[in-house]
Amino acid sequence: MTETALKIDGLTKRYKADTVLDTVSFDVAKGETLVLFGPSGAGKTVLLRCIAGAVDPEEGSIEIDGRDMLDVPPEQRGIGMAFQNFALFPHMTAFDNIASPLTARRSTKDAVREGVESVARLLKIDHVLGHQPRALSNGQKQRTALARALAASPELLLLDDPLRNVDAKLRFEMRLELPRLLAEQGATVIYVTQDYKEAMALGDRIAVLDGGTIRQIGTPEQIYRSPATTDIARLFGDPAINLLDVEPEQDSAGIFAQLSDTRVPLDSMLVGAVGKPCTLGIRPEALHFADTGIPVTIEAKTPLNEKTVTLAVTKRGREILISRPAGRPAPSSGAAHIAVDASDAILFDRGTGALIAATETNAEVAA
Repeated sequence: MTETALKIDGLTKRYKADTVLDTVSFDVAKGETLVLFGPSGAGKTVLLRCIAGAVDPEEGSIEIDGRDMLDVPPEQRGIGMAFQNFALFPHMTAFDNIASPLTARRSTKDAVREGVESVARLLKIDHVLGHQPRALSNGQKQRTALARALAASPELLLLDDPLRNVDAKLRFEMRLELPRLLAEQGATVIYVTQDYKEAMALGDRIAVLDGGTIRQIGTPEQIYRSPATTDIARLFGDPAINLLDVEPEQDSAGIFAQLSDTRVPLDSMLVGAVGKPCTLGIRPEALHFADTGIPVTIEAKTPLNEKTVTLAVTKRGREILISRPAGRPAPSSGAAHIAVDASDAILFDRGTGALIAATETNAEVAA
């Protein structure tokens, strides 16, 4: 049985009449990286500050390793933190900032230097260790704050969008390196980001927070392939998911929807949706050009380095995006046909936006 490192139950935080967190509940397993993902203002940073002890919730409980934390001061919670505002000691060099948790535990000078230099090399700030914060760029400050949190090797690590101010090349590299480093440390991590690619790359699971409520928790694949709502579906993917109004039908050959008077097969488990107003979700990369299928007219195509995105229009004037790997041949103008496999079609209730006919591959959806 997996051991629980962090348990949040019914956490509620209000600022006057504004409820920022509304009965938030979830568990994080020991050694797991849970990405807290959501739009700006969703309550992600407030939730981290509650866990850290910097903010007191009105209701609910926080347990770390089975111990109630609500009356435990921040410095006694055994948490490493890296927040967006850096929170560096202005009178200390980058080296001393990173070393501060190690010196606090009275590590030897050699252990301190080795710990600081190894994490600084990883984050590519080893050349500025002698600089004070005022001499650092915002990206260097952010990496210094992240290095300080990592150097302490805490059992629970809270990271609030730590790569936000980092340039694109280094951010890409860190998406590859951070999971390895965190796995080596064995830390339990809550990682906040608004970047869905970062969430997909770093998370063992993703918790989608919106409006102060957890909307869905699941593995990256579960969230991407079976989003709980159309709103969540829109948050993941570039280009964005195609969402088309349909009303599923059924005949002797199975369940299907009509697009441009063409049959689009649907999963047989979607029988409950037959005859109901629905929204059909199809990821652009799930569509492919074919000799026969849904007739469309190609309006434009846009090369985007590793892929090419085509904008097409159905017979009824509905726009559809098709994404394919760069270099793969495909028509560039005029009439064409596209096709999609039934396994790649996602169906939502048109009225509520909720996913229809959850299967065993779905992420758990908050009640």
